Amino acid sequence: MSFNPSSRVMLHLGLGSFHRAHQAVYIQRLLDAGDERWVLAGGHLRADMVEVIDALKRQGYYFLETISPAGVHRYDTINAIHYAIPYEPSLAGLVEIGAHPATGIISFTVTEAGYYLDDQNRLDLSFTDLQADIERVRAGQVGQTIYGALVTILRARIANGVGKVSLLSCDNLRHNGDKFRGGFLQFLDLIGDTELRAWVEENTTSPNDMVDRITPRPTDEVRARVKAATGKDDGAALMGEDFIQWVVEENFCAGRPEWEKVGVEMVDSVSAYEEAKIRLLNATHCCIAWNGALKGYQYIHEGVRDPAIRQLAYDYVTNDAIPCLSPSPIDLAKYRDVVLDRFGNEAIRDTIQRVAMDGFSKIPGYVVPTFRDCIARGIPFGSVAVLPAAFLMFLQRWDKGQVSFKYEDQAMNPDVGHAICQASDPIVAFCADTNLWGALAGDERIVTALRHATQQIQSELNVC
Repeated sequence: MSFNPSSRVMLHLGLGSFHRAHQAVYIQRLLDAGDERWVLAGGHLRADMVEVIDALKRQGYYFLETISPAGVHRYDTINAIHYAIPYEPSLAGLVEIGAHPATGIISFTVTEAGYYLDDQNRLDLSFTDLQADIERVRAGQVGQTIYGALVTILRARIANGVGKVSLLSCDNLRHNGDKFRGGFLQFLDLIGDTELRAWVEENTTSPNDMVDRITPRPTDEVRARVKAATGKDDGAALMGEDFIQWVVEENFCAGRPEWEKVGVEMVDSVSAYEEAKIRLLNATHCCIAWNGALKGYQYIHEGVRDPAIRQLAYDYVTNDAIPCLSPSPIDLAKYRDVVLDRFGNEAIRDTIQRVAMDGFSKIPGYVVPTFRDCIARGIPFGSVAVLPAAFLMFLQRWDKGQVSFKYEDQAMNPDVGHAICQASDPIVAFCADTNLWGALAGDERIVTALRHATQQIQSELNVC
């Protein structure tokens, strides 16, 4: 690959749907406004999405279909990704770009589970792929996790005599920049690379940010609609809702695009925004997905339109989440209502399967903090208890092979999941899991709350 850019470059690791419907959109807005100072490059750390990346490389563009709750369809051409790098085990293409002086930001979307952090934000070495990557990188081989891949890229950057770069997590987890950085520094300690660790501390920053846009997995139907609307058969076509938000802390060490000119909120702290998003959007999404799965629904909008499920989600936010987040600079009641309206957008056809995945990282990340805050503030937590209760009921169906779709959970050891479900008292076993509950594991108050919530779900949804 010949890489001689005339613009600054933001290298993104993980060219999935979310990045292409979110961060890429903001770079595209700048390009459309005549600001060509920054472009995107990117690729995957795994051998998947081969056809999509091939299409991006071949076409040089893709179409993004957005659909409003009122059913208005829009088709935007995105050509902000100037360099789409096909996967290869050596990561040679990504390393070449990441080690180039033009690259000032390396961003990534690897999902919450891709950071391998426990509830104390320490690397969880029980993950065999993390252990293997530590040994691999320690031996000077190419890394495969986000940490290992960055070690490979940054070692090349040092070898080339290239300086500062910002490392930007764009995943849905609280204080994502801080958590990534903590995990990365621990990884460097474990591989014993003191030189690289010192360089990272001196030459990189890791801004926190909050991202928001519902982006379902692309389907053949999306590709067909794009072709009908544009006349182009786009192998990388995707769709999302028309709502989009990005809040970013001002903490870049090697320049950045002027995102504030195209709708990005540049702030000193994202804390209030991310807490509202995680607890009022992400957790509510899970509530609808897990309860919707119990009812046999396929799509999120079906769950939202079920009066009983909508009420469970509404009560969780109103009774428990909002009191824990108040006072807030955000109108939380309005935020709640907007979220439920967004989830009810039938045209998005967001699947229960997509949102229900990764419960073993979503429970500690999205749900447990509300339990902690309720206990600290003396607030009853019967409404938030519906979320883990629904997940456990869903997990029990998974254990019995009664889930109609493949359940994916990067943070769950399947043996642990089955053991919880097959215990003499699954609720007690579930509540005792420290990976899920941290310091609250085994709390009898939570066990009691989940028993009541389970009965409530069974009664109001007419499920067992």
